[in-house]
Amino acid sequence: MSGGPGRSCVRCGLPISRYNPDTRCFTCARTDATPTIPDRAWRDEEVHRALAAWEFGTVVRLVRRRSGLSQKAVRELTGLTQGFISDVERGLKQINGREAIIDLLTGLGLPADLRPLLLAPFAQAESQRLVEAIDPALPWTAARMVTSLEAAVGGAMNGLNRRSVIAALGGAGLMQYILQAAVAPPEAVASTARNGISVSEQLLTSLQSTTDALRQADASHGSGNLARSAAAHLKVLLRLLKEGHFNEAIGRRLAAVTADTAIQTGWYHFDSGAHTAAHNILLGALRAAHASGDSRLRAGALSFIAIHGYSASDPRDAVTAARTARQVIADQDAPALHAMLLTRQARGHARLREDRQARIALEEAQALCARGRGEDDPHWLYWINPGEIMGQTGSCLLDLGRPDQAAQAFADARNAFSPDEIRTRAQFLSRAATAQMRAGDVDAGSATGHEVLALVSGVRSARLDDNLDAMLAEARRYSSAAPAQELLERGQAVMEERAA
Repeated sequence: MSGGPGRSCVRCGLPISRYNPDTRCFTCARTDATPTIPDRAWRDEEVHRALAAWEFGTVVRLVRRRSGLSQKAVRELTGLTQGFISDVERGLKQINGREAIIDLLTGLGLPADLRPLLLAPFAQAESQRLVEAIDPALPWTAARMVTSLEAAVGGAMNGLNRRSVIAALGGAGLMQYILQAAVAPPEAVASTARNGISVSEQLLTSLQSTTDALRQADASHGSGNLARSAAAHLKVLLRLLKEGHFNEAIGRRLAAVTADTAIQTGWYHFDSGAHTAAHNILLGALRAAHASGDSRLRAGALSFIAIHGYSASDPRDAVTAARTARQVIADQDAPALHAMLLTRQARGHARLREDRQARIALEEAQALCARGRGEDDPHWLYWINPGEIMGQTGSCLLDLGRPDQAAQAFADARNAFSPDEIRTRAQFLSRAATAQMRAGDVDAGSATGHEVLALVSGVRSARLDDNLDAMLAEARRYSSAAPAQELLERGQAVMEERAA
């Protein structure tokens, strides 16, 4: 929550940041027991890179963890709310404005000798190279694909911050990018490097198995545990694309493994709350999928871009991405893939409150799923089943303001998930609890909520945290009822543990 403009501290009279909801500035709000951040927490290359790139959410997260402090302690140091600090760390909100940045860094005790890092310029030549790499109007070449992914996974695109990249790819720009995935000419991916490692089918099979193993782990442990490992794996593939020796056929398969890995890496970052990084990686993944010549991978990349659209950006992008993906695979016998894309489209419609369009898409998804798997359905789409479709239906109904119907859909979906898919089950059950309480069934919602809280220990997922927040916010409406009160007490302890 932001404070009003032009406010002054009631104690010292100095201006108060608009991000500070208190009546005192951060200095006056401090007490004698205020925690401190030791100098050693700042002496880290990751912290220095984040400062130079103006990635203040990363700065807060790294410095806080290296100091052993909680988000509550950072709140005491900076005067920002704990919820805002959490959102900044996860990339959901930005620290904008000179006064807000100064308040933050002063409160954290930024050493004077590190202040020049904030003035580190981002090289103009490199900036131009990255902008050209992602410009959808320019030819979709393998070199640009590699450059865009290297920049995205290395964080260089975030260094362009000044919003240039995101602004260029938002709205109409992103629409053009999505449509180019369907119409751009195929890319040549044969390597001319003679001294690099020879890329073989056996090597690619091994690399693909690593990607598949990470995908299986995601449903159980959450993406927060996987993002860094997946990024390292993706960098190996990019190195092979740049320096390996391979013919056109091997090159296309290498691009396919790269695309699949990049899609998963983008998803892990998104599920961890790093939405900007995820967006950039997924755009590069779309280029790699295009280079592979596998239309199903292009559809897969577009499906995750759709998730980003209805969850963190513009739901209209979700609808466009899902529809384009279905056009791309129009010649494929892939009912499960079509069904999955229709659920993405339906989620976009539901966020836009387009009830009729959402229901049509969901009904078609259910009919396609009932057909079973087709000859062309990809191996990575193992998780599509009637329960998944019904769970997505519940999420749509919740967005459409029909909690009673949503609760029934979630009830129909709950037994379809494997006990090993802990994160996935927790996601759906948290939404089910929200729907039950929103429909007025406090007892059922609280009971489901306790099931969720018993599952989430050790599962790292910012999206799951958001669902838990929504569930507990719903419980607060019934805080006078004993079941909701018990859920809130347990939920507060769980969320404090997760935040720490």
